[in-house]
Amino acid sequence: MEKNYVSYGNCSVGKPGSTMGITGARFNLSPMSDDFENIILGAIKQVDLSKVWAETDHISTVYRGKEEAVFDALKAAYVYAYTEGVHMSLEATISKGCPGDSDSDYTLAFDNPRVNRAETSQIDFPVIGKYALYPMGSDDYMATIAEVVNEGIDREVVTGSGHYGTNLGGSVQDVFDYLEYVSNTVGKTVSHYVIQFTLHCNVPETDIHE
Repeated sequence: MEKNYVSYGNCSVGKPGSTMGITGARFNLSPMSDDFENIILGAIKQVDLSKVWAETDHISTVYRGKEEAVFDALKAAYVYAYTEGVHMSLEATISKGCPGDSDSDYTLAFDNPRVNRAETSQIDFPVIGKYALYPMGSDDYMATIAEVVNEGIDREVVTGSGHYGTNLGGSVQDVFDYLEYVSNTVGKTVSHYVIQFTLHCNVPETDIHE
């Protein structure tokens, strides 16, 4: 017997469920430290969330709102969690225009969305990572991906590519600026897209043998 546990209505490619232009981010911080709880919760509590809708549970944290505000808060969470000598990763999914999304749980009306920038711009450290971009509902999606990857190469934050991802490296400020550029650029031409990315800081400098 077929069971329909969920229903997403008349969702279809190219027809976003949200009409409000809401950008969403779901992310996890993973510091490799016995003090991980204080590092994570301390950073989350330090972020000014006045310009985003936010929810943290035992699994992850979600920010929703204007694109600029979401990236501002997301970068703040990561840089505030930075601890010298502690290897930490950030796993994040950015989504906009999902047909299963809804016009709820958001803040879009506020001006000056980058409320964390004055403090977070003073915190910089090197990161490495990767990202994957998924433009939905576009017949020319590979050209869209190529455009933003080429820009990343020009900015010297795209360091290579491999199976299922594009490599990133550079200062945390430059990499976040680039990822926001990707989101903004793709959002101008594609109704629904997803960006998945991972960033690492303080990676142990040991040889990796296959």
